[in-house]
Amino acid sequence: MDSAAPRSVSLLLLLLLLLLRAERPRGAELTFELPDNAKQCFHEEVEQGVKFSLDYQVITGGHYDVDCYVEDPLGNIIYRETKKQYDSFTYQAEVQGVYQFCFSNEFSTFSHKIVYFDFQVGDEPPILPDMGNKVTALTQMESACVTIHEALKTVIDSQTHYRLREAQDRARAEDLNSRVSYWSVGETIALFVVSFSQVLLLKSFFTEKRPLNRAVHS
Repeated sequence: MDSAAPRSVSLLLLLLLLLLRAERPRGAELTFELPDNAKQCFHEEVEQGVKFSLDYQVITGGHYDVDCYVEDPLGNIIYRETKKQYDSFTYQAEVQGVYQFCFSNEFSTFSHKIVYFDFQVGDEPPILPDMGNKVTALTQMESACVTIHEALKTVIDSQTHYRLREAQDRARAEDLNSRVSYWSVGETIALFVVSFSQVLLLKSFFTEKRPLNRAVHS
């Protein structure tokens, strides 16, 4: 019982250290609306030799596709894909400056899109101080801290993935529900028209037609 309290304190301190040291690379994560016949561009300054990555996915709209390209500071296109639902791109900057990545929906005439992207610059900083310069083996606490941190990263990535899937599936379900509703209303109207026409047709069969007798008076 006496050793349980110090162990709990140690685990609590470990988690606090993990939360304080857990940092992500510099970048941006955004979900935005892309209207039809429109293009949206974003800019990020990247130093030479620094690696950056771009992950994107179309959540709703049309065929769930979008055009995407990345342009370096010199105006060279280093990445281009057309009508992609999702993709990932990693690149090490050869030139320092402002890199531009754009999403285009110009090929669509009426479908708005909801696009998610995650743009990260640089490598993740060490979770522990001087961890990158250590030549000795990590202690048990340091190893546990790194393991927990990696597990939390996996959880965050999984949550993002399932959140996007849930949003995409909900949009598809709502679109399918609206189509079924419109189809049901159309069928109801058609059934009413056909039923009314049949009633009129049957009524005409049983209606007695009396000829007009014209008396000829001499």
